[in-house]
Amino acid sequence: MAELADLAALEMLATWDQMVMMPSEGAAARAHQLGALSRVAHERATGDDIGEWLAALEDLQLDEVGRDIARLARRDWERSRRVPAELAAERSRAHAAGQEAWRRARANDDFPGFAPALELNVQLARAYGECLADGAGGPYQALLADYDYGLTTEALRELFGELAAALPPLAEEARARSPRRDLLAVPTAAQRTVVASILRRVGVDERSWRVDVSAHPFTAWIGRLDTRLTTRYSDGNVESLLSSLHEYGHALYERQIDPALARTNLGRGTSMSMHESQSKLWENHVARSPAFAEVLAAGLAAAGFPVAPGELHATLTGVEPSLIRVSADPLTYPLHIILRFELELALIEGDLAVTELPVAWRDGMRCLLGLEVPSDKLGCLQDIHWGVGSFGYFPSYALGCLIAAQLWEAIEDQLGPRDEDLRRGEVRPIQVWLAENVHRHGRRLDTLPLLAQATGQGLGSEPFLRYVAPLARRQA
Repeated sequence: MAELADLAALEMLATWDQMVMMPSEGAAARAHQLGALSRVAHERATGDDIGEWLAALEDLQLDEVGRDIARLARRDWERSRRVPAELAAERSRAHAAGQEAWRRARANDDFPGFAPALELNVQLARAYGECLADGAGGPYQALLADYDYGLTTEALRELFGELAAALPPLAEEARARSPRRDLLAVPTAAQRTVVASILRRVGVDERSWRVDVSAHPFTAWIGRLDTRLTTRYSDGNVESLLSSLHEYGHALYERQIDPALARTNLGRGTSMSMHESQSKLWENHVARSPAFAEVLAAGLAAAGFPVAPGELHATLTGVEPSLIRVSADPLTYPLHIILRFELELALIEGDLAVTELPVAWRDGMRCLLGLEVPSDKLGCLQDIHWGVGSFGYFPSYALGCLIAAQLWEAIEDQLGPRDEDLRRGEVRPIQVWLAENVHRHGRRLDTLPLLAQATGQGLGSEPFLRYVAPLARRQA
């Protein structure tokens, strides 16, 4: 398990380098390197010796952690054994090549140029899902299990159906009452200063962190004390204030897992929806809170850009449908995910051809958000996920919003309202609560059992709808 954890960390390191440091001409070589690494990891993960060791462990008295290591090892081993090594390597090569194809296509608004790489990734994802499919869920549910084991396609249809019905009327009400307010152009230099200050405040230091810039913000955890956080900056907006704390949520999750689980199959976040809940908790419930707006506004003022906290808060929370997912307000954000879920499900199930994707995207945006999409760059080319073969990933973003709202209600039920602490920039009680109730478990609990243990509730939409309702009804 330690060797497999190390190989996964090396794959993440190579991917981080490709996204942050590697010159673009290195893409072809990196595709081969990642393919070779994937083949080695797959052969190791599916080896007969693991099965023999698991059989031997059945006769031993293991402690609680040992039993969980063996249980997850068997689950992972049995799933991996169903995937041919060549398919695993081919997927890895296609992901690396698709990433560069997406990067070029997005820059040039060239969906036809991206379509062959996307078609290959769809075919490989479908083949992979068919290897793992078990029961009524089909290949898409098998893909979903890589990111959120235990969730079903039908459960997502039901949950997302509730959101698709409830959110558009709230968005329409919000547009009339509290449209998004644009700040004056915030220079990139001021944003960088504030981001650095806020990250220092929450515990980011140079001894075990890196903070870099990438086209698509992400976080890589190479080791427990080697965390690589990225964000992006552009003149005239304050997205970086949100994205930096969003990525910090991912990083904190990995750093607060029980150290005893390091270099085991339990020593990482249990699922992508739980991971996204951590990033959305810090983005929505901390960075977008009116109390923390005072901290952010003070940072901007110190950087030479004075703004009233109320005006900043209105900018960060005002509701206005957007073409771009990562710039979406917290109320309409799940609608972007519902669209992607429906489209990728249709692609995998063969109900939608890759060539039909741009038109289907435009139709979906018109239906869910009432927007016309002027270009593929602002439409189906905006996200990297399908370019790297990540089908089944998108639902975790909306699920993360829902779980974050449930966790935040549990935090305030147990610790009391957080406004006074957040007004001072004090977040340590939140960090400690998350470590105890969510982070320390690693993969020992899957998404739904972990959520039930932390909040006493099953997964539902009500806490999130309670969170966004005031945003819709606030007077401008």
